[in-house]
Amino acid sequence: MKCFECGKKMVVDRTRKVVAYTMGGLPQVMLRDVEVRRCPNGHEETVVPRMSDLHAAIASALVRKPAPLAPAEIRFLRKRLGYSQADFAKRMGVASESVSRWETGSVPMKATAEHLLRLMVVFEAPIPNYSTETLAKVTGRPEPAALRFTHTDAWRAA
Repeated sequence: MKCFECGKKMVVDRTRKVVAYTMGGLPQVMLRDVEVRRCPNGHEETVVPRMSDLHAAIASALVRKPAPLAPAEIRFLRKRLGYSQADFAKRMGVASESVSRWETGSVPMKATAEHLLRLMVVFEAPIPNYSTETLAKVTGRPEPAALRFTHTDAWRAA
C-alpha cells in the first residue's frame, strides 16, 4: 500500500493504537486496537475494517446511552438512516431549520423528537433511497389495516 500524501510504501505499525474516530464526525468515539500504517516520511493511515458494522455499533451505543444526544450524534444518526436534512425534517414532522439547529446545537432537540430518532435508528434499516413524496401523500381519514394469514404461515397485507 502506498501513502496518499507522498506515494512512499506504507509499513504496518505492529503496536495497536487507540484513535479518535474523526471520519464519522464523532471525535469522542475512540477506536481501540486498530491497525495504523506509516510511511518513511511519518504520514499515518488508520485502517478501519467493516465500516458499516462500525457505524451500526456506534449507532447502537448512541441510542442506548442515558444522556441526551449531542448535536454531532444527532447528525451521525440522521446520516446513518440515510436522510438529508430536508428529508429528515419531513420524516420528523418539523421544519428543516429545526434539524439544522439541533445539529449545530443552537437549539436542543426536544425529548419527544429525540425518542423518535432513537426508535427510528433501532427499528428502521438505513434507507439509501427514501422518497419523502410518500409522506406528502398522507392525507384523509385513518383507515383500518387488513392482514391475512397465508399458507406460508406468514402475515401479509390483504
